[in-house]
Amino acid sequence: MPVAILIGPPGSGKSTVGKALAKELGSTFSDTDTLIEIKSGKKISEIFVDEGEPAFRLMEAETVLEALHREKGVLALGGGAILDANSRAAIAEDGASVIFLDVSISQAAPRVGFNKERPLLLVNPRQQWLALMEKRRPIYEELADFTFQTDNKKPAIVAKEIAQRISTHE
Repeated sequence: MPVAILIGPPGSGKSTVGKALAKELGSTFSDTDTLIEIKSGKKISEIFVDEGEPAFRLMEAETVLEALHREKGVLALGGGAILDANSRAAIAEDGASVIFLDVSISQAAPRVGFNKERPLLLVNPRQQWLALMEKRRPIYEELADFTFQTDNKKPAIVAKEIAQRISTHE
């Protein structure tokens, strides 16, 4: 069981803050997108192109469930991992602190770069990001024990804030 699960949209800093949080907590860090790429031998964007989003979402759901059972440190989930009902239930039942890293479009855009590595953001990326957030925000907020805004903050500072909040919450 992880100690912390990071959720949020593309560009919120889940991987960067997650690594800093793991260091802060003296624990390990895992990212489900990276786990999927290792397991499949393909980049996420290649999976989307070669196999389609439904196939990716199946891989993602399987990877999330495996990671929730196996990982002991900080776990960052892909932005859409919360769309799967089984994953949501497993996250809610896990017992780890669930942290929603929130970010504005103005901050997410330069972080993400809206490039080909983000297949859901290829066509009209800003509009796509906003549409994703409209659908996902209520789920992020429902699952989260805590929400941290990452706009204009260094990842190490956000990680320290999260670590302090987790330690006072236990």
